[in-house]
Amino acid sequence: MMGTEVCVDWTMRLAVAALFLGLTMVITRDEEEGDLCLYEALSDTDAVLCKGLEVFYPELGNVGCMFVPDCNNYRQKITHWAEPIVKFPGALEGATYILVMVDPDAPSRSSPKAQFWRHWLVTDIKGIDIKKGKVQGQELSPYQPPSPPAQSGFHRYQFFVYLQQTQNISLHSKENKTRGSWKMDKFLNRFHLSEPEASTQFMTQNYQDSPNYQTPGAGSSEPKDKPK
Repeated sequence: MMGTEVCVDWTMRLAVAALFLGLTMVITRDEEEGDLCLYEALSDTDAVLCKGLEVFYPELGNVGCMFVPDCNNYRQKITHWAEPIVKFPGALEGATYILVMVDPDAPSRSSPKAQFWRHWLVTDIKGIDIKKGKVQGQELSPYQPPSPPAQSGFHRYQFFVYLQQTQNISLHSKENKTRGSWKMDKFLNRFHLSEPEASTQFMTQNYQDSPNYQTPGAGSSEPKDKPK
């Protein structure tokens, strides 16, 4: 009788141990999956714009044709980072180029009433420079980081490089008053800029709209940032 009780006792222990091990494996696997930083490519429709241009941000690397990942707080960080490295490997060293960065989805892709939002405009860029990733020239619109409004969905951030045929490229005084609702087509026609030599885009959304975002102080009675 004693032997039977011991046998049952060990069987119970083994069953509990197996269950505990199984739970541990699930939790560990979930934690490991949570640590993964997945780079998702744009759809084939949006990827049509990706032609010969590379855009590098700190930590992220080349985001051309990608969604900014929803991890490591990247969607918030990109709203504070300085201008990216833009590289056009196919540039002609003796040519001059214009770089344009716009958001066609302002204030949202479903209702782009402020299309195009001009984030960056640089002229007189030497081919030998942009070939190496240096954007040096006449900055008509200083770089403005991507900052999509909350609850506006994903925005496309598009980069175009045009071959500059004429000198003295400039913006009208009306264009300088605001970055929004920029008539990009009129600007291109004014300076006889046709098809871009290279282009790309990436997409991101407001970091507060990300599924993994937690309001500061959530789960704690003490605020993380106390007034100073």
